[in-house]
Amino acid sequence: MTKVALLHYSAPPIVGGVESVLSHQARLMADDGHQVQIVAGRGEQTDPRIPFIQLPMADSRHPDVLVIKAELDEGRVPSGFAELVDSLTANLGEVLDGVEVLIAHNVCSLNKNLALTAAVRNLANHNHLRIILWHHDLAWTTPRYRSELYEGYPWDLLRQAWPGVEQVTISEMRQHELAGLFQIDQDEIAVIPNGVEISRFHKLEEQTRGYMKQLGLLDTSPLLLLPVRITPRKNIELALRVCASLREHFPDTKLIVTGPLGPHNPTNIKYFEQLTALRTELGLGNVVFFLAELTAEYIPDEMISDFYHLADALFLPSREEGFGIPVLEAGLAGLPIFCADIAPLRSLGGPHATYFSPDADPGELANTIANHLSLSPVFRMRTQVRRQYTWERIYAQNIAPLLME
Repeated sequence: MTKVALLHYSAPPIVGGVESVLSHQARLMADDGHQVQIVAGRGEQTDPRIPFIQLPMADSRHPDVLVIKAELDEGRVPSGFAELVDSLTANLGEVLDGVEVLIAHNVCSLNKNLALTAAVRNLANHNHLRIILWHHDLAWTTPRYRSELYEGYPWDLLRQAWPGVEQVTISEMRQHELAGLFQIDQDEIAVIPNGVEISRFHKLEEQTRGYMKQLGLLDTSPLLLLPVRITPRKNIELALRVCASLREHFPDTKLIVTGPLGPHNPTNIKYFEQLTALRTELGLGNVVFFLAELTAEYIPDEMISDFYHLADALFLPSREEGFGIPVLEAGLAGLPIFCADIAPLRSLGGPHATYFSPDADPGELANTIANHLSLSPVFRMRTQVRRQYTWERIYAQNIAPLLME
């Protein structure tokens, strides 16, 4: 366990891009067992595990800070600047007592509160404290800030590579800019991107979140959705065979069947046994999932909606349908639709779906799906985001190793 402090001008519930990053990073660190605290000029405690420590003079909008900034923006270092630096240095030293790693977000990149920047610089001389400067924006490379920057102290603090600290940027563009500004090799600057939290973005139900982790859905590409009851007329065996063939194109393919066994026909139990046997025969034990195996409870509409948000395509091979609600739901969810060429489904999907015979060859059908998805920029982007830009992935691949160095 590492004792970590995250520093910024403000923190949640204040709304802002860096504030959001702060929240995600702190939560993930706490989830991983680290002792985390947030230090900022404004904000509140939003997670019972993560203390919020308020230093009013760290705020970029504190009235006294704004008075000093107005002078600095004109190229004058006011008489109260040194006193504020000393005060902030002492305050930070006190609240960071016992902290092993300080991650300073943007406060050493922008001129919003140069006294805070100088205070962090003073702390960099303390060998017991590991300091990571996390750069989202760079004042010296951004034209709109240039009129507020001047040669000499304290403005030069923003364009110097301080000894003994580590540098992180959020993109390769920022890495290139910072390397040029500091006159150091790009290899000395880590790139750790921002991300998205899929469960919050889609407002997933708590049970859906559990299934997403349990079934490894974030590692899936593509995820096929089959939202039907388990009954022979749904032709689910074709979905399994197509899934097996599709894995030759996309090894991370998975299929979810959301419905329970049909309630009115006792032969449905035998049919389900046949499907699970076929799954074993095809080697799809960790590929095809029946929610009926995971829960005997009713699956609410809210959870079904969640799976539409998580899926990459609707696959509906039914031999019979009276209507075909999943086609409409997939349309609203923006999913590509692959469905059996039967009258009710064609009347709903019109020219906007891809149709196939319920007796189609699984290999040929898999080729059709693979070709469609391979040409889809939407699918490719969704896959890229899931594989590279979820906060969970970013933390595991980049932030956790950084804390262990």
